[in-house]
Amino acid sequence: MVPILVNGKLQHIAPEATVADLLEQLKLNPKFLAVELNRHVVSRADHSRTRLSANDELEIVTLVGGG
Repeated sequence: MVPILVNGKLQHIAPEATVADLLEQLKLNPKFLAVELNRHVVSRADHSRTRLSANDELEIVTLVGGG
């Protein structure tokens, strides 16, 4: 298992896991999220092809509508 930080918390993912795999593991719907990987935003179109590596840092933010 590969250690990464997600919103400041240690998580472990399978080797070769992608951002999409992580979101599935966390049971998060990518439609309503913004994902930042090592301080770079990852577009939803790139979730399935962006591989994660040991010690990557992710911020996952839930988008909220309204005013």
